[in-house]
Amino acid sequence: MPCAICRTRKPRRSCPGVHGDICTLCCGAEREVTVDCPFDCPYLQEARKHEQTVPVNPDELPNKDIRISEEFLEEHEPLLVGAMTSLVLAAFDTPGAVDSDVRDALDALIRTQRTLESGVYYETRPDNTLANRIFSATQTGFEGYRKRETEKLGMTHTRDGDVLGILVFLQRLALDRNNGRPRGRAFLDYLRGLVSEVEGGLPLSPRTSSLIVP
Repeated sequence: MPCAICRTRKPRRSCPGVHGDICTLCCGAEREVTVDCPFDCPYLQEARKHEQTVPVNPDELPNKDIRISEEFLEEHEPLLVGAMTSLVLAAFDTPGAVDSDVRDALDALIRTQRTLESGVYYETRPDNTLANRIFSATQTGFEGYRKRETEKLGMTHTRDGDVLGILVFLQRLALDRNNGRPRGRAFLDYLRGLVSEVEGGLPLSPRTSSLIVP
């Protein structure tokens, strides 16, 4: 039987994305391009170790006026963990969602949050249906976080500006982890790993750089 994708070369590995055997060339070329690769695929995880991301010019980063420091992230680590968890769960509960949908959702969340800073609330919804679902679920996650904070402390210590800062940080992290593939989920895979670390009792250690924290 030939490769299930090209129908020409001899297959070398089993692909859970196409439920068939494929050749190594098609695996490399079609991974997260035409094939929806499950996170637990060993070939996907091996490829992640050597994956090239799309270069981002620091001068072209969105929301450059918002500065994110290491101190800010340390001070608001519970909020960051809550935001990452909400984002991952929202994406996983949205069939077909990929990193580009998450980036669209983050952009809309940031635009909406910025209106609160101006004093006139206006909700900016993504045109993308999948991104819209992620937007709603993540927004609900923030509301739940503040509610639990109020129940525990008698008031919320989380300001609108704190939420905006966390969203901008996640947006920059998403750009930093963009592998440029149409069905790419490198950013979601990375967040999934961070959330698992926290749930396993390990300290949160999101990779930062001058690109993410200017």
